[in-house]
Amino acid sequence: MRQKAYSAAQQYYMGEALFEADRAAWIGEVPIGAVIVHEGRIIGRGHNLREHANDATLHAEIRAIEEACATLGSWRLEDCQLYVTIEPCLMCSGAIINSRIPTVFYGARDPKAGAVDSLYNTLTDSRLNHTVTVYEGLMAKAAGERLVTFFKEARRRQKAAKQARKAAAEKSLDTSSKS
Repeated sequence: MRQKAYSAAQQYYMGEALFEADRAAWIGEVPIGAVIVHEGRIIGRGHNLREHANDATLHAEIRAIEEACATLGSWRLEDCQLYVTIEPCLMCSGAIINSRIPTVFYGARDPKAGAVDSLYNTLTDSRLNHTVTVYEGLMAKAAGERLVTFFKEARRRQKAAKQARKAAAEKSLDTSSKS
């Protein structure tokens, strides 16, 4: 894990990943976004679609990797950089390694599922056939705030739905007792 002063271009690419995270949030998905850059051009984009597709593998990184591979016509993304708003999980870390992405920039850590720095050091494990240079903290505050806002709103909706169900049940009981 490395932190550094980030260039305007790196901030731009992470801004695009944050836009992808916003696209996920707009449709009710966990707001995580990713882009893959090759020779200064975005060749893959992704945001979470697990809920919409009922597919556990549709993480932002996986979608961006699939698109980048299709764009280059190769499964090897050796001259690419991945920008992702949140620390990749174990599945996505495996896909990053298998696609040979040499550099990953991520925003905020994921203490519950992060497999880059938080729970595991998958991308930098020298026992694997490919290791990755990792930079953390690029626009971390913006990425983290999106998650906090999303889950706070989700909890609020769940609480409101629970209260509505309770009120409906009470009304039903009240109606049936008057009969």
